[in-house]
Amino acid sequence: MMNYENYDPSYPDQPVVDLYFPVWASLPAFRSKPAFVWVEDGSANEATSTLTYGQMNDSVQCIASQLLIPLQRGDAVVILCSPGLELVETIFGCQRAGLLSVPVSPPDPSFTNQNFHHLIRALSQTKPKAALAHSTYITRIQHYISLPSSDKDLVQRLKNLRWIAIDDIKTKDTTLQHSPYNGCRAEDLYLVQYTSGATGIPKPVLVTAGSAAHNVRTARKAYDLHPNSVIVSWLPQYHDCGLMFLLLTIVSGATCVLTSPGAFVNRPRLWLELISNFNATCTPVPSFTLPLVVKRGGVDKGTSPINLWSMKNLIIINEPIYRDAVEQFVDVFKPYGLNPSSISPSYGLAENCTFVSTAWRSDTPLPSHNKLLPSARLNENDDQLEDMNIVVVNEETHEAVEDGIEGEIWVSSPSNASGYLAHPNLTREVYYGRLKNKLSRPFLRTGDRGVVKGEDRYLFVMGRCVDVIRLPNDDVGMEIHPHYVETVAYNSNPGFLRGGCLAAFEVSNTVVVVAETQRMEKNIGVLRKICDGVRNGVVMEEGVEVGTVVLVRSGCVPKTTSGKIQRWAAKDKLVGGKMGVLMEVRFGDYGGSVSSLGAEVGESEGRGGERGGGEGWGKVVVGEEREEIFLSFSSNASIRPPLQSFL
Repeated sequence: MMNYENYDPSYPDQPVVDLYFPVWASLPAFRSKPAFVWVEDGSANEATSTLTYGQMNDSVQCIASQLLIPLQRGDAVVILCSPGLELVETIFGCQRAGLLSVPVSPPDPSFTNQNFHHLIRALSQTKPKAALAHSTYITRIQHYISLPSSDKDLVQRLKNLRWIAIDDIKTKDTTLQHSPYNGCRAEDLYLVQYTSGATGIPKPVLVTAGSAAHNVRTARKAYDLHPNSVIVSWLPQYHDCGLMFLLLTIVSGATCVLTSPGAFVNRPRLWLELISNFNATCTPVPSFTLPLVVKRGGVDKGTSPINLWSMKNLIIINEPIYRDAVEQFVDVFKPYGLNPSSISPSYGLAENCTFVSTAWRSDTPLPSHNKLLPSARLNENDDQLEDMNIVVVNEETHEAVEDGIEGEIWVSSPSNASGYLAHPNLTREVYYGRLKNKLSRPFLRTGDRGVVKGEDRYLFVMGRCVDVIRLPNDDVGMEIHPHYVETVAYNSNPGFLRGGCLAAFEVSNTVVVVAETQRMEKNIGVLRKICDGVRNGVVMEEGVEVGTVVLVRSGCVPKTTSGKIQRWAAKDKLVGGKMGVLMEVRFGDYGGSVSSLGAEVGESEGRGGERGGGEGWGKVVVGEEREEIFLSFSSNASIRPPLQSFL
C-alpha cells in the first residue's frame, strides 16, 4: 500500500467538500488512489467496483454539467438511488452543480404496503424540480403512473417531476473541460437532511455546504483520520451518519469501502470480513451492531479469516452506549486482534450536520456512569472541541447546570444547520436557545439529556427528553430513561424476546412495556411467565413498577431506518389498536396481577373466557375479541410528542 503521510489533508482547508476533489486529483499519487470502493455481499474478498479520486472528479464534473442543462442553480432535486457508487457520484454531482439535494431511500415503485409516505412527505415539503434515479427505476415509475388503480395524489406528484436518468447523464462526454468552480458556496443550502424519526415524524433539516464542511473537518481531527485511513461503512448513504462519512472520506483523503445495510443485516459477518480484507482503520456502526454481531456474527462459520488488528476507530453511534455490550464485544473479538483502545463512543444529530463529539482517546481508558460509556470529553484544555461549545442546561430555567446534574444538551457550533424547512417557529425554538443572563452565540437545543462527570468532564448522553418516564405515585418526582427498563425487560428472557425490539413508555400514569417475541407461542402459561419475568426483573434491578406488559408479534414495534426504537409510534400504535398482540398482563399495586389477555391460545382460540392459572388471573381475550385489549389504554392524557415531532 502506498504511503500518503507527506500530504496534509487539512491544508489548505476548503470552504465546501466538493472542492477537495480537484485538490486531490491534481496530485499524481492521489489521482489513481481509490476514493470509494463498493462491495456486494458475497464478494468481501474483492471490490465489485472502484472510483479513484481522479475518476470521481471527472464524473462529478460530468454529472454537474449535464444537470445544469435542464435545471438551474438552487433548484431542489430528490435523489432516488439505491446504495452504491452511483448514489455517491450523484450526491457530489449535485453539490458541484449548486443544486439542493434531497436524498431519499427509493420505495419499491409498485408502491405496495403503503411504503411511499416518506417520499410524499419529501416531495410536498421540498417541492423538487426533478427526480434523479436509474433508468430502470424510472421505467417502473412510469408504469405505475399508467395504472388506473394507482394512488391519485402520488401519481400527480410523480407526474409533476422532471425525471432524469443518472446512468444516461453519466455516459455523456467525460472529456469536458473543467470550467471555474460554479457549485455550492459555503453559505448555500446544499442538502435537506431528514431526522431519523426516533421521537416523531422525520423533520427536514436545512444544511449549508459550509456547515457540512466544518462538521467533517472537525470529525477528521477528532478521529485523527488521514490519507492512510481506510473506512468501512454499511450505513445508509442517503441519510445522516452514512452521508457524513462520504464527506469525511473526501476531506481526509482516505479510502471508503461501502456495502449496503441490507447486505450487513442479511449477513453480519460481512462487516468483519471487510475490515479484515481491506485492513480498515475506521468504521462507524449503530450501538445495536455490537450485540447483534456477537450473536449472529458467525465468526467460526465463514471461510475468510477475521483479523481486526488494523482498527483504530470503532465508532459507536446511536446512544445509549452500554458499557457491558461494548465489553462483551471486546472480549469476544480481542483474540481476533481488536484493540480495546479503538472503541470510539460518539454523539451526533442531524440538526448539527451529524457529528458533535467523541470520547475517544487512544491512550485513555473510558469511565462509565450508570451503565453507560461517555460520548465526549469537555475538558477546557481539550483542543479537539475547538469552536464546538457544549453545555448541559436546565430545561425549565435555561441555566447551565453543575457537573453531576442531568439536563438538556445544548450545542453551539458553525456546524449547526440552518433550521427546519418551512417551519420558522420550530426553528426559533430549537436553534436559538439562549442561556439565562449570559451573552453568547445561540445554541441548538438537541432534545437529548446528558450529564457531565469526572475531572476530565466526560459527557454521558442519557436519553431523549421527550422519552423520559415520570414514575407514578412518586412524591419526589423520580424519572427514568426508558432504555433502562427495556434492557432489563429483554434480559429477563433473551431466549424468547427480540433484542432491540422493546418499547417502554407511559400511559395514564402507568409504565407500559411492549416486547416483540422471537416466535409464535400459543401456550398461555408460557406467555404469562414471560410477562411476570419482565415485571419482576424491572422491579428488582431498576426499582420501577411496571403496570402493563404487552407481548406482540415480530415486526410490530416501529423503528427508524437506523434501528432506533420509535416509542412515540409504538404508543400510538398500541393505543390505536394496531399491534399484533399475543398477550397483555396488567399488574395491580404491589405486583398483584389484575388481568391477562392472550391471543392464539390453542383450544380457546376464537373465544373469550375465564381461565384458571393461579391467583390473580382474570379474563383471557382471544381471537375476535382481541379488540377489547386496547380499551385498557383509554386516557385523557396526551399520547403525542411535542410540536417538533409533527412536521
